Amino acid sequence: MHRLTILSIVGLWLLLPTLVGAEEKSRIIKNLEFANVDGHSLKIDLYLPVEKNAPLIVWIHGGGWHAGSKASCPLQWLTKEGFAVASISYRLTDKATFPAQIHDCKGAIRWLRAHADQYGYSSDKIAVAGSSAGGHLAALVGTSGDVKPLEGDVGGNLDQSSRVVCVVDYYGATDFILRSKTQPHRANQEGSVVYKLLGGGADQKVELAKQASAAFHVTQDDPPFLVLHGDKDNTVLLDQSERIQQVYGDANLPLELIVVPGGGHGGDVFYQGENRTPVLRFLKKHLAETATE
Repeated sequence: MHRLTILSIVGLWLLLPTLVGAEEKSRIIKNLEFANVDGHSLKIDLYLPVEKNAPLIVWIHGGGWHAGSKASCPLQWLTKEGFAVASISYRLTDKATFPAQIHDCKGAIRWLRAHADQYGYSSDKIAVAGSSAGGHLAALVGTSGDVKPLEGDVGGNLDQSSRVVCVVDYYGATDFILRSKTQPHRANQEGSVVYKLLGGGADQKVELAKQASAAFHVTQDDPPFLVLHGDKDNTVLLDQSERIQQVYGDANLPLELIVVPGGGHGGDVFYQGENRTPVLRFLKKHLAETATE
């Protein structure tokens, strides 16, 4: 018995470096508060790779702007590829209407940039990604750099930029004026998700609907986009991604649209298997290859 105990201790001792090595592969820091707005705490979850000065991907969750949580972050796998990931919260529509949501997202990016040295990721190589409502906000972050009404002052750090190097948009809406015509039940009808976001129908609040639409902010200094959208998506129609593709094409800006055959609104098909490859390639092209320069 004594001999077995000694062997067990020796075995654990030999195994310890392996356990420590596995633990060092990534680090998770949850619930970092980046702002408090009218008593509502806005927080960030950080997923950090072992690499220092890693490029940072800011993830914005979906949920129709009225639900969802930063706890759902399907890009955590990127830490194994040497990227840091930050999953952020923002005020939902039961707390505030637009532009509160984009103000919160940009406030999070400014906070993340201001605290880059503290947590060990790059302040220069920051991308934004999101799905559905989060895809809408990610696209808007990308095209509305330095648009004052959409910057806000959430969380302070106003000496920091909220601009990003590139955008990954998973099936997000990009043009609410178009959506008011093709999906009036989702954009105009009282109680619909867009109605709650804007505080009224997109057909009535036309200027606000344009302000909230990435397609109406495209300028020559906007970052490259990668867009993924299912051709069977009945929640956010494919025409929303085709619209930003058209506007980017007209401006001779780089945008790649990947149409997922049979893809609906979300699901593992977007985040597992072969659809990880173009995302990783895109991020490496625009972030990783120059991250240590």
